[in-house]
Amino acid sequence: MQVEIKIDSSYTEPKILILTASMSEEINSIVKKLSEDVPQVISGIKDDKIEVLDPAKLIRIYANNGKVFAAAENGEYILRLRLYEIEDRLSPNQFIRISNSEIINLTHVQNFDLSFTGTICVKLSDGAITYVSRRYVSRIKKILGM
Repeated sequence: MQVEIKIDSSYTEPKILILTASMSEEINSIVKKLSEDVPQVISGIKDDKIEVLDPAKLIRIYANNGKVFAAAENGEYILRLRLYEIEDRLSPNQFIRISNSEIINLTHVQNFDLSFTGTICVKLSDGAITYVSRRYVSRIKKILGM
């Protein structure tokens, strides 16, 4: 994708123009993010207190028993948002969905173990081990350049 910025004092407010051959998931995502007025903050509950979470310190976000949790460097939080809502608020360059119930932070991945047939085992910086579901294996392999 090419990005071009022109500074012109005749514009009173920013104008964004997207030139593309066809609509894609990437273009739809960009348009959605640009048109949202909702702040992109993720907050979590820990010890009956609500804290604003730093995305860089999030290790993984997962759903379990109908609740959504965030494992961070400084503990585990309960989140009030749905997994898809959190995914929209996180950087797609740093976070990736590995199953219908889990998103991981790529900067906190220690390694990917491909020795298991049909799936990928992921070891995270906090020692947690999780698995990429078959549905998401091709996406992970593409990210890894395989």
